[in-house]
Amino acid sequence: MPNHHEGQLLTAPFNMDTLEMSRVDPGLGEEIRNLRKARRLTLGALAEATGLSTGFISQIERAQNRPSVTALFRISRALGVSVSWFFPGPEVPDSGAPDPDSPDQNTADRSIIVRRAERRAIAYDDGIRDELLTPGLGGKLELLSCRFAPGSGVDTVYAHEGEEAGLVLSGVLELWVGEAHHRLEAGDSFAFDSATPHRYRNPSETETIVIWALTPPSF
Repeated sequence: MPNHHEGQLLTAPFNMDTLEMSRVDPGLGEEIRNLRKARRLTLGALAEATGLSTGFISQIERAQNRPSVTALFRISRALGVSVSWFFPGPEVPDSGAPDPDSPDQNTADRSIIVRRAERRAIAYDDGIRDELLTPGLGGKLELLSCRFAPGSGVDTVYAHEGEEAGLVLSGVLELWVGEAHHRLEAGDSFAFDSATPHRYRNPSETETIVIWALTPPSF
């Protein structure tokens, strides 16, 4: 799956009150570090893109310093997401589950479960929308729900480290891997080495939905 982080927009709403409270959360630095590594950016590259010092960003990632609102906006923009990416939405407890007001329960839930209403999502200018199905980017596997608008896709062939696989839930997906061209329909699946040049598109007049897995994460 591509790393189209230029021009990405997170669809979740942004709340300044949430930002103010979350600035003291040590998990913020970890989220920034995980997303930076998923983007394959060094600390120096992120510092150059934001105009912030390498040392300052390193301190943020290690929870030794807190970013200002302006600094966090710069970091978010450089990483291709909005500020609200870094803050989870409200918990949606299951009936019969332990007390949802318990901080320990909320933390444990978010580390394993992604509720449908709380998925992090990025909509791209080319008509593709990705929803992150795994709790974060700190693990070895990333799972996405990818929605392709009619006619949308990636025209540029690219390659990167890792492996990927997917299942077409609905619609049609054209996939080029190396010199081979494949047409997949609902129920078809695929897997390939991400180092092989590849691209894809939805050639149909209806939306295509694909569950896409990548390792390592590159959302």
